[in-house]
Amino acid sequence: MPAGIHKSRTGIAGFDELTLGGVPTGRPTLVCGSAGCGKTLFAATFLVHGAREFNEPGVFVSFEERPVDIVDNVASLDFGLDRLIEEEKVLIEHIAVDPSELAEIGDYDLEGLFLRLELAIDTIGAKRVVLDTIESLFSAFSNPAILRAEIRRLFDWLKTRGLTTIITGERGEGTLTRQGLEEYVSDCVVLLDHRVENQISTRRLRIVKYRGTSHGTNEYPFIIDTEGFSVLPVSAAGLDHKVHDERISTGVADLDAMLRGGGFHRGSSVLLSGVAGSGKSSLAASFVDAACRRGERALYFSFEESFSQVERNMRSIGIDLRPWVERDLLRFVATRPTFYSLEMHLAVVLRDVIRFSPRLVVLDPISAFTESGDRTEVQSMLLRIVDFLKSRGITAVFTNLMQGGDTLIRTEAGLSSLMDAWILLLNRELNGEFNRELYLLKARGMDHSNQVREFVMSDEGIRLLPPYVGDGRALTGTSRRIEENRQRRAEAERRALSAKTLGLIEQRRRKVRAQIEALQAELDADEIELNSMLGQEEAYLAQIVEDEEEIRASRRG
Repeated sequence: MPAGIHKSRTGIAGFDELTLGGVPTGRPTLVCGSAGCGKTLFAATFLVHGAREFNEPGVFVSFEERPVDIVDNVASLDFGLDRLIEEEKVLIEHIAVDPSELAEIGDYDLEGLFLRLELAIDTIGAKRVVLDTIESLFSAFSNPAILRAEIRRLFDWLKTRGLTTIITGERGEGTLTRQGLEEYVSDCVVLLDHRVENQISTRRLRIVKYRGTSHGTNEYPFIIDTEGFSVLPVSAAGLDHKVHDERISTGVADLDAMLRGGGFHRGSSVLLSGVAGSGKSSLAASFVDAACRRGERALYFSFEESFSQVERNMRSIGIDLRPWVERDLLRFVATRPTFYSLEMHLAVVLRDVIRFSPRLVVLDPISAFTESGDRTEVQSMLLRIVDFLKSRGITAVFTNLMQGGDTLIRTEAGLSSLMDAWILLLNRELNGEFNRELYLLKARGMDHSNQVREFVMSDEGIRLLPPYVGDGRALTGTSRRIEENRQRRAEAERRALSAKTLGLIEQRRRKVRAQIEALQAELDADEIELNSMLGQEEAYLAQIVEDEEEIRASRRG
């Protein structure tokens, strides 16, 4: 921050970040815009937060509404303005300007205002002042020269007193204010705009100027709801976000198994695209259930179904989301896509993410926005959401309804290029029935299966079955079961034929062995007979020798 420039926080979500600290301290800030754009609420928020959180009492000078009306107008926002008034931290001063009573007498035309304002400031020791709206104050002046002089004198008086001031003004024709001068003498000018395009309203904020300091210069959508005034800078965060090696489960064990290491990287952007009824929302709900089971918060944005309908539908596949809602681990936001403009939807998503701090975010389906803007606008919105979630390490799951045709292909290419992972779900018609198939088309930074899996949902959850793959085709459903049955019958017949063949071979082997045994028995008998003959022959020869010896012995005698 440059030397000499000090800033006072407004307490308005997003605005203080956008201005790098708030409005200039001790200087006037002009908040201008058309009727109903939120000028008074902006000023009241600045005053209340200053008194309540920064110990800076404030004076609210109204030239139109009575104090009781102002208190009633902000009562629904839980500002506690009436309590702050009782504690003398805020003082509301109503000054009715009657042109018939206002005399233009040079430099002293607003002297009465200065006296009343000074008394109010001294009464509570105010550091902040709101003047709402300045047109009412100058409506009685007919002399332009005196009017310009009084505007300058008012701004100089506020700056001299060191009061941090918000001055609201109505927008003029071709100028930021009706007088066309306030924006030149203000140190900071904030323009609020409320426009309607295609019957969809959008509120936008732009910082026209801010002397002595840098600030955001684009238009930013802002929201006025039950929680007050909030602004969200929605420009892309860039490509310097932190990456994570941690894996998180999808809630489907078979899908985790298709990713080597189990599950997707934390902080990934996962696109679930498919035709109607293919199981996109069911798979997204599985991501949510797994996150809540880990004790992590999940934020579910539904643009087509209410929580009651989603909760009932998910119970049919064994996923009960209500306990997570009751434990504040799951927050469900259901909004029609035509309820806001694209920028407003973006602002709402980012605001709810900041407030709830989830670890997982689901947008179901993003294709619902195609009717709210052209492809470039939708892609720009998604890019901002993706970058924002990645910068916070939040895992994002986007579902997208496919319609078919060439337009689908171009749209898918535009959306899928933003995603780290892409899962395609299809319904295939074969033999008179539809079967769901899952294709893991992309998973950056991880090894993954490229096999088509049959996607089956039952009361026991989601399963991915390996299809029958053969003959250059993949079969699922009944066709897979018929082919598996045919394969089982063929296998049984093969086994029976093999068993029969083995039996015949064994029978022939036994017969041959019997023949061998019979031949062996004959051979043994012949061997015995031969040995007997040889024994007899040896005995005969031995007897001959013995007889010859006996004869020779008798002759010698």
